[in-house]
Amino acid sequence: MKKIKSVCVYCASSSQVPEIYFSAAQELGKLLANQEIKCIYGAGNQGLMGTLANSVLASGGEVTGIIPRFMYEEGWAHKKLTQIKITENMHERKQTMAALSDAVIAMPGGCGTMEELLEIITWKQLGLYMNPIVILNINKYYDPLIELLNKAISQSFMRTEHARMWEIANTPKEAISALYEAYEWTGSVRKFAAI
Repeated sequence: MKKIKSVCVYCASSSQVPEIYFSAAQELGKLLANQEIKCIYGAGNQGLMGTLANSVLASGGEVTGIIPRFMYEEGWAHKKLTQIKITENMHERKQTMAALSDAVIAMPGGCGTMEELLEIITWKQLGLYMNPIVILNINKYYDPLIELLNKAISQSFMRTEHARMWEIANTPKEAISALYEAYEWTGSVRKFAAI
């Protein structure tokens, strides 16, 4: 079994979401720190992003934030991270987050989070990212997206085996377990272009 040393977490920057999602972000942060898994995320200081980072740090863990220069200059970056990397654009940000991680967990989020999740699934399909991807379906948030993915498979927009590219978890604890229980996706591995 491959040791998971770092996990990229996609999640919302909004501070207006229901409390159940903040509680999940806090729990996930504690679990990552307790498992000595470094958290890689988008470096935000608000919403689920800020809660996740604060929880990892408060529990003695490490957090690396990846943020585009324009967001950093707007003051959107968390000030107390273990490490911060500034990229030139959003594409480089996402590529760097993937390159630094042994797995991905997607918490609930808006368009940006969903775009990141669908892109990393696409990269896995193309052999660009071969690590576990876990959809953390807190409060059944991702039910409509999971239904859409299943519909894409049932109507042959995707192959049946593509459903093995991601795992679904309903709690942060299940998400950590899913990292180690994920189906080992095989295919032609391609390397990222130089960052």
